[in-house]
Amino acid sequence: MSSSLQTSEYLLLFRGAGWEKNLSPQELQTLMAQWVSWYEGLQRQGKVKGSNPLFPQGKIVSGKKGKVVADGPFAESKEAIGGYFLIEASSLDEAIEIARGWPILDVGAEVEVRPVAAACPVFFELDPSACQRLPEAAAAGARV
Repeated sequence: MSSSLQTSEYLLLFRGAGWEKNLSPQELQTLMAQWVSWYEGLQRQGKVKGSNPLFPQGKIVSGKKGKVVADGPFAESKEAIGGYFLIEASSLDEAIEIARGWPILDVGAEVEVRPVAAACPVFFELDPSACQRLPEAAAAGARV
């Protein structure tokens, strides 16, 4: 990331479906208690800016002008996103360390860690000065 595109916000996308199926009720209860403890620790540190679980069903919109609407994502997909956290971190390395603490990793799920951009990165490729104009646009109420 160039210095002009630095961020302190990172999105943790929790991936994986069915990780709980091979766990006993006691194992599941223990794992969920670990998850809650991990999450509450992040909240106490002021790292969590937002979070939500996602329902497994939804729709995929694609094609020109969004004309194709299909069922999905599919809950059986290993790539299914089950939820997200928006976190505050000083660097991508710190965000990765936070993600490494997710207890569900031990049973086969994954966390995707993504830096949050102030605007679509394609804009920066087309017009590098867009970074300097972002605070002015935000102050004027524009969405970039």
